Amino acid sequence: MKHRLFLVLTLVLMLALVVAPTFAQDKKVVTISYTQEPSTLNPLYITQWFASNVDDMVLTPPWFIDDQQVAVPVQVTEIPSTENGGISADGTVMTMKLRDDLKWSDGEPITSKDYLFTYEMLMSDKNTVASRSPWDTKVKTVTAPDDKTVVVTFNEPFAPWLTSLFTSAPAMPEHTLRPVFDKDGTLDNADWNRTINPGSGAFKVEQWESGSFLSLVPSDNFWGGKPKVDQVFFRIVADDGTSQNAALEAGDADIGPFLSAADAVELEKKGLVISQVSSGYNEGWYFNVNPKTTNPAMLDVNVRKALVMAFDRQKIVTDLLFDKTRVATSYWDGSIYTRPDPKAYPYDPEAAAKMLDDAGWKDTNGDGTRDKDGTELVLRFVASQRQIRKDVQAVVQQAFAKIGVKVVTSNYDNFFDSYGAGGPMATGAYEIGEYSSAPLFPDPHTLDFLCSEIPSDEKPEGSNWTGYCDKDLDALFQEELKTTDHDARVKLFQQIDQKLNDAVIWTGVWYDADLWATTKRVENTKYSGADPFWNAINWDVTK
Repeated sequence: MKHRLFLVLTLVLMLALVVAPTFAQDKKVVTISYTQEPSTLNPLYITQWFASNVDDMVLTPPWFIDDQQVAVPVQVTEIPSTENGGISADGTVMTMKLRDDLKWSDGEPITSKDYLFTYEMLMSDKNTVASRSPWDTKVKTVTAPDDKTVVVTFNEPFAPWLTSLFTSAPAMPEHTLRPVFDKDGTLDNADWNRTINPGSGAFKVEQWESGSFLSLVPSDNFWGGKPKVDQVFFRIVADDGTSQNAALEAGDADIGPFLSAADAVELEKKGLVISQVSSGYNEGWYFNVNPKTTNPAMLDVNVRKALVMAFDRQKIVTDLLFDKTRVATSYWDGSIYTRPDPKAYPYDPEAAAKMLDDAGWKDTNGDGTRDKDGTELVLRFVASQRQIRKDVQAVVQQAFAKIGVKVVTSNYDNFFDSYGAGGPMATGAYEIGEYSSAPLFPDPHTLDFLCSEIPSDEKPEGSNWTGYCDKDLDALFQEELKTTDHDARVKLFQQIDQKLNDAVIWTGVWYDADLWATTKRVENTKYSGADPFWNAINWDVTK
């Protein structure tokens, strides 16, 4: 009995040491609270924001996007451009020149052959990768004229290459993974997917205990030198807000991402530094204008405009978001691609009511809800299970009732599912849908408003869930996709932004920047919306 008790106590002690490791007092350790554990670290399989952030520390891309939304070289000597010859005059060829001093963490050189291998693995049907877009449709060939040169040839000019090619699929070590692929016929189950050994970043994986923590330590062979900290420790906490806040308040965590506005307010009071980081996301309303699935009222742009004007968005920002943000004025709010001097439609419920009257929507049967030609103005307002969206639905339901518009709310676990999977947005089971979306940040390109992307039985993966189709808008999107001149492309997107605003297909609710909390003991953090930990090599810890 005593022997069994001793074994139990020993096991508990061992588990405690795994769950809560101790750190040497003379070590500089930065602890990050993570509410989701990465499922993999192989970039070909990553679908999680949390995983891609870790990846940037252990497997660096050709360039990072910094906190100013500017590309900075990492593995390349310079960012390709038409001026330096990295982009051909016709925009169909992109050439990357690799640094001479690149090494894997095991000391082997990083060459263009690793990039070719990565492309091969990405396109191989034997690997069940997360996505092959845009490689499968936009890229003609990837070649390597020499060990330090990678050439990507496009089928036609492709402007969004900066944020959609090797940034999401950085080079992987051929000398380690080729034998695995040849033996197993796939990389799906490779041990490397969790160890990233060898890697190419400033850090390397030290230990990963599922459900508990993931720790990184400096790599000995990173070309940029050693990080200033001795360890980065990702502590896996419950995804309930409370656990993360408690860890930050107690000093058990130094960095906390993805805060709610309420949490940010409380943590700021406790002395933590709150950072607002643009990541291309803007919370907005998408209006269903597909005549096959929507209330006919939604086909009238003046009705859509009236609904926007009956919605007090500033009240949402003040009451629910504690003025930690602002009303979003553009799909590209927070970037240079928004139209000049953008303004949101004003909150004016009286004018909104008149616009509905003028559009012929009046309460003719005295039931309190407007109607027209026998159809009641009853709108399905759908969202995910996120609490703040439920709160918005409740506010809107009450406000719209005052002007004779009935709102029926629904919240779905499968909110973001595709048409083929029966998602409510994709199948058009709504009139108003609310969520945050972002293009290929910081690149503005999106497919979400193209005629060709309207979901159907023939195209179940279509991403234009509004059902909106405008040939002139399509033409602008096709033009921007091929326009490699930066200034010209900015002007094209400003035209696109104006068209979307005038058509009232999407309207901003709030500027959905990421909120980060950082303890004052950690210095030199500069979070990027695209590559949050891009400068982790420069982080430092005060004693």
